[in-house]
Order: sequence, then C-alpha cells, then structure tokens
Amino acid sequence: MTRKILPPNVSQLASSIKNKMIVGRVNDIILDPFHPKFKEYGSFNSIGTIFFEETQLIGSSTPQIAKPFFAQSSYFPLINELVLLFSLPNKRIGKSTSNESYYYINIINIWNSQHHNGYPNPTSKLTPPSQQKDYDITDKGSPIRRIDRDGTGLNFNAPGADSQQTFIERQFIHPLYPFTGDVLYQGRWGNSIRFGSTTRPFNTAKYKPLNEWSDIGENGDPIITIRNGQSPTHLDENGNPLAGYVPITEQINNDLSSIYLTSTQKIKKLKIQNSSFFSYPTNESSLIKTPTLPKDYIGSQVIINSDRLVFNAKKDHILISGQESINLSSNNSLNFDTTHFIIAAGQIKLGSPDAKEPLVKGETLREDLFNITKALINITTILEVSKLWPAGAPVADPTLSMTAVQVKDLLNNILEDFEKDSNGKSAILSEVSKTI
Repeated sequence: MTRKILPPNVSQLASSIKNKMIVGRVNDIILDPFHPKFKEYGSFNSIGTIFFEETQLIGSSTPQIAKPFFAQSSYFPLINELVLLFSLPNKRIGKSTSNESYYYINIINIWNSQHHNGYPNPTSKLTPPSQQKDYDITDKGSPIRRIDRDGTGLNFNAPGADSQQTFIERQFIHPLYPFTGDVLYQGRWGNSIRFGSTTRPFNTAKYKPLNEWSDIGENGDPIITIRNGQSPTHLDENGNPLAGYVPITEQINNDLSSIYLTSTQKIKKLKIQNSSFFSYPTNESSLIKTPTLPKDYIGSQVIINSDRLVFNAKKDHILISGQESINLSSNNSLNFDTTHFIIAAGQIKLGSPDAKEPLVKGETLREDLFNITKALINITTILEVSKLWPAGAPVADPTLSMTAVQVKDLLNNILEDFEKDSNGKSAILSEVSKTI
C-alpha cells in the first residue's frame, strides 16, 4: 500500500494546527463579579475565563487559563468538563505577533449529552474511588447522573465562588431525538430549538409516525419548534421513568412552554382550553365562517402554548389582525380594563349571533321622553283645576284633581332623570357606553 505524502505546505499547516490545539479539563471558571479572581483577571473582561489542566499533563499543580473563542454566542463549560483549546493571538498582538493565549472552542461530547459531559480526573486524590468506579462502568453514552446527596457526587461548580454553586445534576434531562436534516440547539435543562421538517418514513406500514407533526405534508416541509421545559411524563414500556440518556421528541401539550412555526403540518395532538365557538352563526350560508380547530388546521400557523401568556407593549400598540375573524374564548370570563373601549363595526350582536332586536339611541330617547314628560305635566296642571257642573255652577272635581296632583309629582320626579345638569350629564344616560 502506497503512503500518500501531503504537499509540504499542507503538512506544515497541519503540524502548526496540531501544535496549537490541546484538550483541557476545567478546574474553575469566572462567571460573575463575586468570583475571588474576578478583578485579578480583568474584571468584566474576565467573564467566561476558565482555569484548566491539560489532559496530557494530569496532576499538574499549575492550572492555565483560557477565554471563550466565540464573541457572538456563549456556551460556558462546567467544572470537570473537557474542552478543546487553541493557542491564538491575544490583545497584546500590537506589541508582539508572538503573544498568544488559549481560547476554548467547544465542550468535548464525552457522554453525548447536552446536560453535562463531566468526567472526574482519573488520577486526582480528590475523586472518591466509588465515584471513579461509577464512571468507569458507565455505558450507553450516558452521564452517571449521580445526585450529590452524600457528598461523593461529581463537582460541576466553581470551587471558590459561592455565588456560582447553582448546577445540580438531574437524572431525566433527555436529549432531543434527531431527524434527518435537523439542526438542533439544546440547553442543559430541556430547553431547545429545532430547525426541522416533516419526516414521514416511506414504509409507513413498518414505521409509525416519528413525531407529532409528520402525519401531513411532504418530507422536507419546514417547521421550527421552540421548547422550554421538557415533558415530565416520559415513561418506558413498563411505565417507569425513561432513562435520561434516551432521546425524546417534543410534546406540545406536556412540554412546559412551546412555540411552533409550521408550514404544511397539522399539530393534531394540540389541546385548546375552549373550542365552543358559540359566538359564530350556525347558518352555513353566513359570511362569518367558524374557525378550524388548531389541531385540525393544515398549513402555516404559529402556535404559542403555555400555562400563561403575557403580551405587553411598553411604548406602542398591540395589533391583532385576521382575514376571517379573531376569536377570544375563555372557560370563565373575558375582562377589559381600560380607559376607552371602542368598537367600530358594521353590526354588533349581543347575547347571540342570531340577535335581531336593535338597541335604542340613548340621547335621542332621553330628549323625546323629556318632551313627553313636560307635556304630560302641562296636562296634569290643567286637570288639577278641572270643574264639575252638576247644577249649572262650577264645582271642583276632587277625584280628578287628586289624581292629577299625584301624577304630576311622579312626572316631575321622572323629569329630573331626563334633565341634564351643568356638566351635560343626565341620570338616565350611561357615562361609559356610547353608540351612534
């Protein structure tokens, strides 16, 4: 077999890269101003600085430092994770081109887990033998998932910074199941973004649907899922919690918070809290069509699903616009707290989509009733002094006069409600609801 010889320049380049690249185990990291070495290594410029030992020089008592390589994105390692490092120019390059420092590029994926990839120093006297044995026998590409209740668990936190003692290993943080062509971004705690697509096996008789969004559409139709907090109910075939290293797919009803951006898919398992659509006409010939349920809709839609949704515009408007209709539904109530509530519509129906009785115009009715009441008062004033002529001489009519007085008092009281005060307000008119 003939050995292929690389051109001299390629060989030199490969050798140069190899000499600049090392692997280190993280011993410490600066993440906030409370770290004891924060000021020593540059104050806020020190954020993300790690202290590491070279894996080839395990046992060295002089940790080295490295800074993050990427400025636009951050993925800070845990203590005892291994990172890939390169020696590259630093900020003193203006004084000497030979000034270089280490930069860490990525965490080495020892356990194929997004939760953590820590591994104890195999020669350190600080690593308990029981823990080292656990890591030696770990298989299936899973982190050991040792919960540190007895003080023997692997340390993931900076040893000298109390404010950074926040990482606790969890047993059931699953990685996402990848599908052909996917681009996945996964956090350590069940939060993720999937740039995916419809993925329907060609042999549907042999394989069941791979996920909740691939029953409809063609392979390659795009979808984006943003998930924060995985479902807590992933069980194996025996009803036991699924092992943490087993991949899962998103579950829109059980994941804590989700945003789905679809193209041709149908999210058939989506459950909404109220789908009565009572406010829509049942007449099929109506121009107002009842919406398709989100779980039955096929096509591009944006779904936001969580225990609570907050839309807040700090400076300007919230605009909601729909070609067909906008449906607001609740199992309890719809509440509007505002200074002005304005509805500009061709028709407003209250109580039922079949409502036919028109509402009266308050100011017009007030004025008409005001005038009628005044006229009736004038009539009662005349009736108060009405006479009887029993023998050709006038005699007061006591029955009619008394009735007229009573009616006149009643009409005067009603008239007070119809009259406007100096501010143009009337007791019979609403100060809130207006119409045209």
